[in-house]
Amino acid sequence: MFTTIPLTQIDGYIILITLGLIFSVIIIKITLLLQRFNGENKMSSETFLTASRKVRSGLISSSIVSSWTWAATLLQSSSVTYLYGISGAFWYASGATIQIILFSIIAIEFKRRAPFAHTYLEIIRVRYGREGHWIFILFFLFTNILVTLMLLTGSSAVIHSLCGMNIIVACFLLPLGTIIYTIVGGIKSTFLTNYIHTVIIIIIILFFSLITYQTSSLLGSFSKIYDLLVNVSLIHPIDGNFQGSYLTIKSRDGSMFFLINLIGNFGTVFLDNGYYNKAIAASPTSILRSYLLGGLAWFAIPFLTGTTMGIVSITLENNQLFPTYPNRLSEDDVTSGLVLPAAAIVLLGKSGSILSFIIVYLACTSAMSAQLIAVGSIITFDIYRTYFNRNASEKKLFFVSHLSLVLFAFIMSILSIGLYYISISMGYLYVMMGILISSAVLPSVLTLLWKKQSKLAACLSPILGLICSILSWLLTTKYVFGKINIQTTGSNLSMLIGNLVALLSPLIFIPLCNFMKPDEVFYDFVSMREIKLIDDDLRNPNRTTVEEIERRIVYLKENSRFVRLLAIGIILCLNIFCPWPLYVSSYIFSQTFFTSWICFGIIWLIVSFIIVGIYPLIQHCQTIKSVLSLIYFDIKTFRERD
Repeated sequence: MFTTIPLTQIDGYIILITLGLIFSVIIIKITLLLQRFNGENKMSSETFLTASRKVRSGLISSSIVSSWTWAATLLQSSSVTYLYGISGAFWYASGATIQIILFSIIAIEFKRRAPFAHTYLEIIRVRYGREGHWIFILFFLFTNILVTLMLLTGSSAVIHSLCGMNIIVACFLLPLGTIIYTIVGGIKSTFLTNYIHTVIIIIIILFFSLITYQTSSLLGSFSKIYDLLVNVSLIHPIDGNFQGSYLTIKSRDGSMFFLINLIGNFGTVFLDNGYYNKAIAASPTSILRSYLLGGLAWFAIPFLTGTTMGIVSITLENNQLFPTYPNRLSEDDVTSGLVLPAAAIVLLGKSGSILSFIIVYLACTSAMSAQLIAVGSIITFDIYRTYFNRNASEKKLFFVSHLSLVLFAFIMSILSIGLYYISISMGYLYVMMGILISSAVLPSVLTLLWKKQSKLAACLSPILGLICSILSWLLTTKYVFGKINIQTTGSNLSMLIGNLVALLSPLIFIPLCNFMKPDEVFYDFVSMREIKLIDDDLRNPNRTTVEEIERRIVYLKENSRFVRLLAIGIILCLNIFCPWPLYVSSYIFSQTFFTSWICFGIIWLIVSFIIVGIYPLIQHCQTIKSVLSLIYFDIKTFRERD
């Protein structure tokens, strides 16, 4: 904990409530304007959860970046840089970009094979029936639960440290504004708020970088920061880093974190219905580039955040302005995500506290809106409409989707409070999540990609993998440390073994189950194409027609091979060609290379801003002009009547 709290509780309440109200009003106003002037049907479950399947690539990319920019993205990337040196931010960014890039392949196949699906779980049901459907419902919901808990635990811990606000109050206030605008606007409102949040987050990160490397009186130059890092490497060398240096990619614990990060995040992407919802909402032509652009744009956010805020905390923790001075950040502080706010405070004082408060709030709520929609779509379509009321009316589905959002947010707030009181932090949840969910990744993906996966393999392999991953995690902990508790189970080695077993064990169980009980006939994917649109969207003039989607499926098939090759090329560059030569050679950054490394991150983030901030405006320029002109005409007509 910080020795001095930079903000008062009143400051915290004002910031939190004001931000919630401002963004709720803005998003609700924009949503209502689109419903009135752009022909969007507000009382349609189809529109509420799929946005009429016409969202363009710019908004999809910005939404992907926002959904993947959790509070943990900003906080954990700074924490691992503090722990492992300059390699930490790169290992975080590269280890969590590959999933989004690979998901572009899955998204295209999903759009092509099941163009009218409302959730990914619908295609699980039509292929494997009730048993497979329920097994994957549990894994998908558990993924949403873990991500939401991570968002709330990390954000509430930071807010508590910044202003002393009670954790219970913070956990309930954080999702409040998100619930309001998500209920009003559905998935379209999440795209809009994701766009706004992402733009603000990128601007704040660029501002912190400019202060750190150019204008700060405490740092202010690449050469000074480099010299401080060299000096810190002598005073507090990192165990497992080459020569204890903070300026090398060769880090034993950093590379272990990379593997944990890589494996765990497969589950949080491929088992998060939110990413499939974006694929569903995207127009077929825009989906080809949306996930590739989103993944590339996202990489720069944790990379530059970590190499800025993590380095600030490393170099200035012996400064009297540092919030834990004269002590270093404790292990609990680091795992709770306090590296970033500590850096903001020492750089800018109270202004830094406010900016870190805002950036954490935006990251938490934008990602949470996607989780709310994901859970709402599962409960509405995969549970209620499938098993309780097949002939549910439009209004009934609409009511269920809204009720599920509110109940889910309320339950998550209570659970996150419970985790705080048993000392389960955001960092612990982040490295543990793969153990609990990754065993379902491979059977889920093969549902779309492999016709020979049997029903038994799809149903049994996730469960067997989960059992094996938990056992291997706990047994490794017991063998290495002799006891099992939160501290020992959170070690990198134990987490790595558990994550590896979770992701890779289905490679054994799937062939074994296929051999024991293969399906009599290989699956032909026809039943996926037979999923139908809901007829309640007939009043929406912007609804996507069956004929329109059928034409675009052909386009997807023709271009899917190019996307696969491009995705593989990007992954090889980010995860093989760039880091491992530096790792194997044990290279310690020179001052010139360090400067180039940071400048590269800043330039990349500027390009990210163009992708997620400017590109969507260019794409929707005509719509913006049309809506504004209609608003002007409406106001003019109203005045003439008076």
